Amino acid sequence: MKTTDATVLEEPKARRRATEETIEPAIESRPRPSTGVREAKIYIDGKFYSEANAKVSVFDHGLLYGDGIFEGIRFYNGRVFRLEQHLERLWNSARSICLDIPMTRQEMTEALLETIRQNHLRDGYIRLVVTRGVGNLGLNPEQCKNPSVIIIVATIALYHEDFYRKGLSIVTVATRRSNPASLNPAVKSLNYLNNVMARIEGNLASADEALMLNDAGNVAECTADNIFIIKHGQIFTPPITAGALQGITRSVVFDIAGEFDIKVIEADFTRHDIFVADECFLTGTAAEIVPVVKADGRLIGDGKPGPITMRIVARFRDMTHNTGTPIFD
Repeated sequence: MKTTDATVLEEPKARRRATEETIEPAIESRPRPSTGVREAKIYIDGKFYSEANAKVSVFDHGLLYGDGIFEGIRFYNGRVFRLEQHLERLWNSARSICLDIPMTRQEMTEALLETIRQNHLRDGYIRLVVTRGVGNLGLNPEQCKNPSVIIIVATIALYHEDFYRKGLSIVTVATRRSNPASLNPAVKSLNYLNNVMARIEGNLASADEALMLNDAGNVAECTADNIFIIKHGQIFTPPITAGALQGITRSVVFDIAGEFDIKVIEADFTRHDIFVADECFLTGTAAEIVPVVKADGRLIGDGKPGPITMRIVARFRDMTHNTGTPIFD
């Protein structure tokens, strides 16, 4: 692979561990400008560009129509977490929208790892994007002959550290989750306007996150996270058929619960079930695992992150720092 505008970057300094036992995000989450990487290198179709020179055509249908797919991936302690599952979901999304990814999975893996190396990071976030490519102003995808692959490595702060310690509040919004018959939420597409509109409603209500229902009035997910509730020692989460994304962190919670001999039940439930739950938490690659302590103005449980949630968070942090695809030799 060729490197454009190459710059030698400093090796990152080792981060100090927190001394007090609190729920923390697994990587630093202070708000940062831009990518949060000094002299960032961005991969576009086989070449690396500086952040200032990383550009795509205004005729790319990913920009014009949201025609494309993406994955958000985390890496911790020099390892990419659940990389194979993310690539599986990327290829599934591509197949669903008849988009040919212009490289093999092995080539994608190597490009992704090299992008991280170019940015000299051991902990961070990857945005992997595949667009339909350049076409004309019509929406017909047959006009786009060459899909584009973009890989951005950055730091990310979906929630402030305080939320991981104290929990966040959510509010139910009027915007319903997209019906699978029109735009299936299982496809992680570049068209996130459904989620954005719900996020706007959440902002207007001064909530930390917005809860989306489906057309049947059952809970689907939040704008950027899957949702779980805990009642009488059992964990419940909406099924994929309710409009929930098949989240990678969601699947990790299933694994952790199995280790703890805690039953996870995929079932439809309503806002009422959240109101009367003992505990609640959200999951997502960017969000990681974050407790919820209030929904629509009602305290959940005793209004503090619950013990089962805290156990799951602790185990999740251990897994992220000790498992994954190695980045460096």
